[in-house]
Amino acid sequence: MKIIQSISFIVFATAVLAQVPQPAAAQSKPIVIHAGTLHIGNGSVLTNQYLGFQDGKITYLAAEKPNWSNAEWVEAGQHHVYPGLIVLDTTLGITEVDSIKATRDFQESGDVNPNIRAIIAYNTDSEIIPTQRFNGILTAQVTPRGGLVSGQSAIVQLDAWNWEDAAIKAEDGIHINWPAKKVRRFDFATVGRSWQENKQHDSNLQTLDQLFADAKSYPTFAKEKPNLKLAAMQGLLTGDKRLYIHADDAGSILEACERAQRWGVKHPVLVGAAQADQVADFLAKHQIPVIVQQVHNLPEREDSPVDSGYTLANRLIAKGVKVALSYPSPSSGRNLPFFAGTCAAYGLDKEKALQLITANPAEILGLEQRLGQLKVGLDATLFISEGDALDMRTNKLTHAFIQGRLLDLEGRQQKLYQRFHKKYAK
Repeated sequence: MKIIQSISFIVFATAVLAQVPQPAAAQSKPIVIHAGTLHIGNGSVLTNQYLGFQDGKITYLAAEKPNWSNAEWVEAGQHHVYPGLIVLDTTLGITEVDSIKATRDFQESGDVNPNIRAIIAYNTDSEIIPTQRFNGILTAQVTPRGGLVSGQSAIVQLDAWNWEDAAIKAEDGIHINWPAKKVRRFDFATVGRSWQENKQHDSNLQTLDQLFADAKSYPTFAKEKPNLKLAAMQGLLTGDKRLYIHADDAGSILEACERAQRWGVKHPVLVGAAQADQVADFLAKHQIPVIVQQVHNLPEREDSPVDSGYTLANRLIAKGVKVALSYPSPSSGRNLPFFAGTCAAYGLDKEKALQLITANPAEILGLEQRLGQLKVGLDATLFISEGDALDMRTNKLTHAFIQGRLLDLEGRQQKLYQRFHKKYAK
């Protein structure tokens, strides 16, 4: 009996220590921030401004001090104020430890799952969420993985009791992993990786063609024969949902975009798109945005410049393509602002680099009326940093707000730091 009690106590203590910060209470009174530098998120910068918000919305932005007698004042001095950063195409909250299968809830069985919703698997108690908020990432696009049609992503704010509270947009769009004509596989003959023909390419395209053909005709027989998969596809045809196409090589990008137009998809978005610069004119002409993954990737081809990953976003922007950045791995996703910093270091204007993780992703998601900028009428989702948020040496948050709620930025890593700092500081 004593052993059982001891085990129970250990489990309880572990659970208590592992708890993430409690979600903040709703904003109860107006808050005014007086700051030296405000990075609006649309490429512009304002200095010595007052930013006020109440009921979770930004309601004041001007150089004159507002006459709010009952407001709480935050004197930010020479610190920098930014809109909350947005991480796209992440498995944050639906995977915890990659090596432990029980914590990976991002893939459904089967190849075609347009009806699968990532939002219901989203875990607001994930230990990884505080690590993202610590660097200013306050909104995420939680995305399923695997198969030909992975399912539907969701947009969440990173301070909530449960997935219902977290959801900003429960059904954001459907993700397709485009079947490339050639894939890289390990070749035992050469003891290296080589390009080989994808024998499933044609059959996968036929599956997608049939899926969209059935989706178009679904309204004619929906009442007689309800179909969850076809019902989920309707938003792609009406424009209520985005179609996120995961493709890397130039041939697949062109094939996917042309197919999407033929299917009648209103809002196609490319994800990954390592060779998008080769078809940038086409993408700009048809106004197809690109979500660039992992700026710090190795070069795509053996003859590519060593900095090709660092400059891909810059080259697409120069051609007129709307670009946003993402970091698919949740455990390292906190480095997202520093990816934008790399783009700035390789020639992109710093405020335009900030747009890659603020205004641009908000526009791609169709949430520009709520997120992405410090603008009157938008959600008061923002943070204050002691220095440049795109530089890991100076990005140190003092305050963060989601819909006006002041967050507790201390997570498990900060507690461990304090614990061992006390031990070894003696």
